[in-house]
Amino acid sequence: MSRKEDNEGKRSSHHTELYTSIPRTCLPIVYHPDYNITFMGLEKLHPFDAGKWGKVIHFLKEEHFITDGNIMEAREATEEDLLVVHTKRYLNRLKWSLVVATITEIPPLLFLPNFLVQRKVLRPLRTQTGGTIMAGKLAVDRGWAINVGGGFHHCSSDRGGGFCAFADITLAIKFLFERVEGISRATIIDLDAHQGNGHERDFLDDRRVFIMDVYNRYIYPGDGYAKRAIKRKVELDWGTEDSEYLQKVELHCDGALNEVQPDIIVYNAGTDILDGDPLGGLSISPQMALHTGMEVTPICSNVSVQMHRLLVKVKSIFRSLHIPDYSEETLL
Repeated sequence: MSRKEDNEGKRSSHHTELYTSIPRTCLPIVYHPDYNITFMGLEKLHPFDAGKWGKVIHFLKEEHFITDGNIMEAREATEEDLLVVHTKRYLNRLKWSLVVATITEIPPLLFLPNFLVQRKVLRPLRTQTGGTIMAGKLAVDRGWAINVGGGFHHCSSDRGGGFCAFADITLAIKFLFERVEGISRATIIDLDAHQGNGHERDFLDDRRVFIMDVYNRYIYPGDGYAKRAIKRKVELDWGTEDSEYLQKVELHCDGALNEVQPDIIVYNAGTDILDGDPLGGLSISPQMALHTGMEVTPICSNVSVQMHRLLVKVKSIFRSLHIPDYSEETLL
């Protein structure tokens, strides 16, 4: 794409409420209470903790790291926002409860009227998606930003899966490419225990996006087609432990950021790498997960690029302090 075409694309973008300025007194941390999914206990039928985002915020408030007044309130992504990446056909399919039940892996949802599924399940996910898009812009403005939710890396433009109904990572990057001058190259560092096949499918033929993915090779999704998009592929074995994990993450992060000079880095962090997680299959200690997050952050800063989603620190702190019901992480 030529610079002229790129600029014309930026000027013709649709109106959105997600790119708003915030007071300098606010931290570039994005959250909304609507992130949390609670409905008749159905959310407990999946090992993913669908209320963990509120637990993160509660902890940070108790420790006086944040207040309600100094964080950014997320806004729900509209259909027009979602259509920047998603097909109309895919969004229409989400109006069927069976489809949402399949994506979220919560079978009883198929028996609920779709208006309830929209309100109790998809609205929280749309709000988290809006939060990721907002955090992308904040990262450019402030140098870093965190969305306390999001990271739906199994969803692509035309299909969802693994509790991921909206492609928030792809959306955040596409919004930046379309709307922000000077943002034309992105790097995704995905340290979730699962392969990030959603954003990989979306950026398969897009040379502007460099993807590094570190994941357990033996677990979901095992998407061979999507793997073609990974420029730095780090496949781990069952039970990978601290020393091997840290060595590989440091080596490949350095390599990835020496290969390209991105304008934005999307760092997708996951605590499903932790020992005992029911889905991740790795054996990383809380201390190492925290250390890894602290290592990745300065690596990114040293190449003078913008940062997005450094939440691994917060999540790892939760696990190390044995916060109840905060052991599962399948999306981030």
